[in-house]
Amino acid sequence: MKKVLKSLTMVLLVLTVIIGGVGCNKKNTKSNENEVIIGYDNTYFPMGYLDEDGNTVGFDVDLAKEVFKRLDMDVKFQSIDWSMKETELNSGNIDAIWNGYSLTEERKKKLAYTDAYMQNSQLIVTLKDSAIKTKKDLKGKVVGTQQGSAGLEALEKDTEVLNSLDGSPILFDTFDKVFRDLEAGRIDALVGDETLVKYYISKKGEEKYKILDDNFGTEDYVVAFRKYDTTLRDKVNNTINELKEDKTFDEIYNKWFGETE
Repeated sequence: MKKVLKSLTMVLLVLTVIIGGVGCNKKNTKSNENEVIIGYDNTYFPMGYLDEDGNTVGFDVDLAKEVFKRLDMDVKFQSIDWSMKETELNSGNIDAIWNGYSLTEERKKKLAYTDAYMQNSQLIVTLKDSAIKTKKDLKGKVVGTQQGSAGLEALEKDTEVLNSLDGSPILFDTFDKVFRDLEAGRIDALVGDETLVKYYISKKGEEKYKILDDNFGTEDYVVAFRKYDTTLRDKVNNTINELKEDKTFDEIYNKWFGETE
């Protein structure tokens, strides 16, 4: 009897392992293989965010919808923790990062990415009456930015400025919280993407803020994919270029940022 019980126990253990393995393999399987899941920060205006009615809107959202419409593919937007975006991508929970994603040297090593479709700068913002006028004036000051952002990477690269600050940069999960702490005086300045900064200031009141002439450099916005996912990358890249050629890109741009002079 003991031998029979031992054999049954072994069989059950083997079945448990097999079933568990099958479950793990199915974890990230999509029911619709024609669907692409875009990871985005749902507070990242004007690129991709939730409006007052809970709809996902923004420049990148409109651009992505048009791209996948032309590719005859379904697109879904999934809000993610921006500091975990590459992890979400590589684990298969999303298929692309498309939300004001700045290309940096570190990101080039980890991902496949499209050609640049837009340029962006890392700006320094203070309150209007602040005595801070240049990068050097950040010495001894408290600076904030978003966790996992290109702004944080830019700060960390500029070691002269970084080492002069009053401690490490204060990190927030969303940029609207960075702005709120600036307004409350809990930080002295923030570093953020030009697109977001200028859009936020235009909506909240230009009389409140000051954008310094100094900044942390210019970079490119791209759409990012898993390193091996070059087929989808090429399809998206080619379609964005088509949108630029037939001026659809300009129409979407003007909707969100106004016509360029």
